[in-house]
Amino acid sequence: MTSLSVISMATSDITNATTISHDITTAACQHSDIPFYWGFITAAIAIFFYGTNFAPVKKFDTGDGMFFQWILCMAIWCSGLVVQMIRKSPKFYPLAMLGGLLWETGNICVVPIIKTIGLGLGLCIWGMTNLLSGWATGRFGMFGLHADPPDNKVLNDIGVILAVSSAVIFAMVKNEVSTAGVDQTVTVDISSERNPLLENGRRNGPTYSSVHTDDHDVIIFNNDRPRVNSINQVTSDSTDNDVTFIDRLSPATKRIVGIVLSAVSGIFYGQMFTPAIYVQDNYDGASQEALDYVFATFSGILATSTVYFLIYAAFSGNKPKVYPRAILPGFVSGLMWGVATSSWFVANKVLSESVAFPIVTTGPGVIASILGVVVFREIQGRKNILILLLGMTVTITGSVLAGLSKKAAKQC
Repeated sequence: MTSLSVISMATSDITNATTISHDITTAACQHSDIPFYWGFITAAIAIFFYGTNFAPVKKFDTGDGMFFQWILCMAIWCSGLVVQMIRKSPKFYPLAMLGGLLWETGNICVVPIIKTIGLGLGLCIWGMTNLLSGWATGRFGMFGLHADPPDNKVLNDIGVILAVSSAVIFAMVKNEVSTAGVDQTVTVDISSERNPLLENGRRNGPTYSSVHTDDHDVIIFNNDRPRVNSINQVTSDSTDNDVTFIDRLSPATKRIVGIVLSAVSGIFYGQMFTPAIYVQDNYDGASQEALDYVFATFSGILATSTVYFLIYAAFSGNKPKVYPRAILPGFVSGLMWGVATSSWFVANKVLSESVAFPIVTTGPGVIASILGVVVFREIQGRKNILILLLGMTVTITGSVLAGLSKKAAKQC
């Protein structure tokens, strides 16, 4: 909550942009009145929370990701509600919800991407398309936005090239992940002697298989009675349910599908801010404060996530897998994501998308990599460390050049 308050302080540290001299009234400034240095502060906040927001869920099984992303989006909406209250309930523009729909549509592709081409290559592709999508939209004024190019285009171009290169370098780092201490999903049969209430549920309706180990709980809703011989034995039905149409694709087809989904996902990620900026640029009387569009965007995220989760439940034959142990960590992760994105809204407005995108999209990789080395011990070996240091150097250099490409806007 403290970070949200810090972000809100940025919007209060302003002066009136409209000057009235006798009978002459000057039009309001089209740029944000937030001091220029706040753009870099909010970008730093976004980088930190994007780089750490998945740390709370690292040791918890999230299954196919559908239940987890729903919990995540609920927390995102709650963080947006806090921003809305801090901003004293500004006007809600439904068009800004489209940004949330675009982001969640890209986010829902992550699990299929990981299953087809893996996280490393997928992250590299969607990271590059995300960066280029948002950067190009702001710089060239695509989709009805007013173009907001940097003051030094050469520095900006070099910064973008380095940012894209850093994504490729980070993808070359190999993680050595141990499963020790990580929750594992085990589907078991709960006999009527141990749980008579569950047995009654079997007689009158669908089965509710509650799974518990020392570290993990899973609830699986099944319409048909599971065929299990003994406790701790995985059912054949459960195994069959885990096989999706993606698993049945040929390796070549998987690669094509994964690459296409990654590119599309990144493009959608990069357009999350476009509807809100469109409202600011084209609607008469629309607020020029970026935080006034956070709640609408986050509402679009939750609404879209809910629709996708219901579709998933329907296509799975009303047999959703729920991971109770992932609820609290997932909610914390969503709150952190909400703080990061709220900060990014401000950074985009103050610095422009052409400057903020190269910085914010690549910076979290540095934070996550540091955690991987120091905290989680995932990145080991001299070669990996050297590649990591190279990627961090390229990222920081690109971010600095992108930042230097924009001068402080003159106060109106």
